Amino acid sequence: MLKNVGSNWIVTLVTIAVTYFLMPFVLHTLGQDGYGTWALINSITGYLALLALGVPMASVRYFAEHAADRDPQKLNRAIASCTALYLAIGVVALLVGLALFPFFSLTYDLPAAWRSDAHLAFFVVVISVALGFVAMLPEGIMTAHDDFVVRNVVVLGRLFVRLGLTVVLLHLRASLVFLALIQIACLVFDFSLSWVLIRRRYPEIRVRFADFDWRTVRRIFSFSLFVLLLTVGARLSFETDAIVIGAFMDVGRIPFYTVANTLVIYLMEFVIAIAAVVMPMATRLNAQGRASDLRDIFLKWSKIATSLTLMAGLFLIVLGPQFIGWWIGPSFEGPAGEVLQILMISALVFLPIRGVAQPILMGLGKPGIPTIAFLVAGVVNLGLSVLLVGPLGLAGVALGTAIPNVLFALVILVLACRELDTSLTHYVRYVVGRSVIGALPVLALLLWFRLGLGIHTISGLVGAGAAMVIVFGLTGILFVYRNDPYLDLPRGLARLRGWSRV
Repeated sequence: MLKNVGSNWIVTLVTIAVTYFLMPFVLHTLGQDGYGTWALINSITGYLALLALGVPMASVRYFAEHAADRDPQKLNRAIASCTALYLAIGVVALLVGLALFPFFSLTYDLPAAWRSDAHLAFFVVVISVALGFVAMLPEGIMTAHDDFVVRNVVVLGRLFVRLGLTVVLLHLRASLVFLALIQIACLVFDFSLSWVLIRRRYPEIRVRFADFDWRTVRRIFSFSLFVLLLTVGARLSFETDAIVIGAFMDVGRIPFYTVANTLVIYLMEFVIAIAAVVMPMATRLNAQGRASDLRDIFLKWSKIATSLTLMAGLFLIVLGPQFIGWWIGPSFEGPAGEVLQILMISALVFLPIRGVAQPILMGLGKPGIPTIAFLVAGVVNLGLSVLLVGPLGLAGVALGTAIPNVLFALVILVLACRELDTSLTHYVRYVVGRSVIGALPVLALLLWFRLGLGIHTISGLVGAGAAMVIVFGLTGILFVYRNDPYLDLPRGLARLRGWSRV
């Protein structure tokens, strides 16, 4: 499991590095109005992803079940059924996307310099989204076979293709259409390479529409309906803010929020890399009746997720505004930094539960309450953001996201502890207790760097980050994970030293 999670982490780190370079490059190339318009296009067309109806996550559950049973006939039947669904959904997405164009064009006051380019880019992005549904198939097949390392090699290739094309094409012309075409190019690269690898690694897999089966479709939809509602909640929670800001403020203010939200989202993806492995594993362990092993995974990885979130989160809360000021520009430090701090404080609670507890519940086939809770959180998020954007501006939108996420996390935690026969007191004592106490020296160190030294330069930020990692590592070894029943770091390091002497 650690190898698979580790490969997901590598992808997330490379994604962060690519974004670290591309975001200021694209923002400064397009300008705030151009970048805000691009973010608005993606926010609106992103709702087309809801037409997937939760099929991708549901398909992984059933693909994994048939792969574990070594039943290629049922697996091919599920794959053929999902392929037909994806093609049909893609056609519907294309039609709905075209219908959304009047809303995009008439509702928002687009900058005159970008209006015609934005209109064409909107259509190209809609085509990209429509093609993207069937392109989800290879990822589902590889995930079901626990082939995360190979899959992540493909994803890394796609990231470098995106990086190269973005730099080259935007140097030629600052165009939203070019950015949209890059999405399609990356999609084609990913699907083509993935399918070649699938044919070589799993020769028994075939995609034949003759294998399409309505019973399989009904099974998928019985689970995917909950996933759809979960996706709606996620979309309302994390992808609606640009629409609210564009409607109640102006397009030029969107980048301030997007920059801060991007840092939180990539940290979330780093933690959710655990979820991608945990959910199919929970399905297998539950099918095998290994409840105690599943409980151990829940506690162990919840503590790991909490530790990682605290380490990165404290840095972003204390020194994140200074990093944004250096990374994007001094004008972003204040407004984007405030948004980042609000979102990140709530993420300290939200991310560990979103990364471990929620996917375990989904893997156990218990999607009902998590789905409804996330959907309610998303609706509350939208309502609070609209309510608070007037008096508080960008900070109000951030609070509208932060408050419902914390409440959602608490509900899921209680439910997961109940399903896994683990007391909430035991969870807090094991997962939260030492992790928070061990983070206090890290927090003190970061506050000293900010308030005592007043660092703003990249050398100071890097030095603070390096010092934080060292202190975090020492507290982890000497206190947080010392004599840990699942991950005893001192004992593990002692074994490594012993092996090195052999």
